[in-house]
Amino acid sequence: MRVLLIGANGYLGRFVADRLLADPAVQLTALGRGDDADVRFDLATGSPGALTRFLDAVHPGVVINCAGATRGGARDLTRHNTVAVATVCEALRRSGCGARLVQIGCGAEYGPSQPGSSTAEDAVPRPGGPYGVSKLAATELVLGSGLDAVVLRVFSPAGPGTPAGSPLGRLAEAMRRAMQAGDGELKLGGLGAQRDFIDVRDVARAVHAASLSAAQGVINIGSGRAVRLRDAAAVLARVAGFGGALHELDAPSLGLRQSVAHPRSESDHGMHSPPAAAYPYPDGCGSWQQADVRTARDRLGWRPRINLEESLADIWMEAACRI
Repeated sequence: MRVLLIGANGYLGRFVADRLLADPAVQLTALGRGDDADVRFDLATGSPGALTRFLDAVHPGVVINCAGATRGGARDLTRHNTVAVATVCEALRRSGCGARLVQIGCGAEYGPSQPGSSTAEDAVPRPGGPYGVSKLAATELVLGSGLDAVVLRVFSPAGPGTPAGSPLGRLAEAMRRAMQAGDGELKLGGLGAQRDFIDVRDVARAVHAASLSAAQGVINIGSGRAVRLRDAAAVLARVAGFGGALHELDAPSLGLRQSVAHPRSESDHGMHSPPAAAYPYPDGCGSWQQADVRTARDRLGWRPRINLEESLADIWMEAACRI
């Protein structure tokens, strides 16, 4: 099976590439903006015609799109998450390769949900920020394209390679700095939000399964269990061997003004720590999000295998090695 992977150098794409390369039946070609891509192509600025010519030359059976942006203004997010997908869909429609499309969506497309509920694929999406809006628009483009396509709505990915700017990445970095400085306490804010964390390696397994399946439409990829960030911080402290006290600071409003971690900076040692800065929780999903993952089980034969403690241990291992 010839597979074209777009965004192989990204957070999710690296693990998807590893998973596909481990399958001897897969012949993988990576397309991206980096120098180490097999083919350099920028979806946000490249034309559908140029991509069509490449598709006709390579003739993949499956195209997997892991490319996109999680940060930036609405214009940048739209360009990288929506316009780029429009380019992929148009190129596939024009091409004679007949490839199947596996698009990586996200749980942020749903927006806030009722605490205690599990969000299924038939829920009406109400994204709470520009990132979710841009990803939802991409999903709608894929579903309306007429292609053989599936969208995997990935909830909150975790594990090795977790970006330092993500909530779990900030927690690990705050703990590393506290331990390095010998601080006996760590002040954390905004830990009341509950998210459905799924290990990035389990996401890669789901992408592999989706590329081999005939499933279409939207499929949720998550653990099926919401975890409070406060509890994740406690697990992280345990795996890190942090023996100090964790003090949670009050957050003004979940989903509106959040602070995940405020360690002392190198210049703060010996001084009174200022209050934690508040900023919007990045996914716009409010206080609660939990995936209903029955469709992934039934249509892909997929279940999560890696628990959050293992994911957090890998996040900590990387943070501890950071100089």
